Amino acid sequence: MSDHTSPPDPEDLDLDADDRDDAINPVLPEPPHPINWNLLTADEAEAEWLELNAWVDWLRHTYGLPASVIPPLWHRHPELVLELSALHLHWLCAYDPEQNGSAPLGWHRDFADARGRLRDWVATCGTRLDRDRPTRQTTWPGEEPAEPVEDTTIENRDEDFVQFVLDDVNRRRAEEDAFYATLDEATGKARQRRSAPGDAGPE
Repeated sequence: MSDHTSPPDPEDLDLDADDRDDAINPVLPEPPHPINWNLLTADEAEAEWLELNAWVDWLRHTYGLPASVIPPLWHRHPELVLELSALHLHWLCAYDPEQNGSAPLGWHRDFADARGRLRDWVATCGTRLDRDRPTRQTTWPGEEPAEPVEDTTIENRDEDFVQFVLDDVNRRRAEEDAFYATLDEATGKARQRRSAPGDAGPE
């Protein structure tokens, strides 16, 4: 006679319908999803910034990456943020327990390609170890001339990151508040804009 007992049948347990479904089909953690930084809420952005910052710090120390690949103020350059965010997502997927054993090797192959792109982005935007400046913008014919950019000295990288995240979160929250202010609490829909005196009607 075996000493092992069979697990109870979920149908025999005193469970409601949802719990019974979970017992029969265990819910696994969802795989990472692509991050659209343009659509994050204030709370989501704060969490993503902190997670990405911690991972980038781990990455640069683990692989001994120079500032020509990952500069201190990468967070102030969207092109670097998007590249590093994509690389982070790729790393999470490659090292997921459900992934196949060769996935980390594929990540390292893509990491080599990403380092080349990061060097290009850093060289183009001009940010350095001890100085930073906004990424230069090319003005197309008919556009207003771009404002001149100047280098600023980096005094304390961590303080700059914290202030940057606070500003970004506050900006997103203000946009959310402005959007929700246009909603009708009863219907959840945007309120109709009242015509002001002198507004032209439809032609």
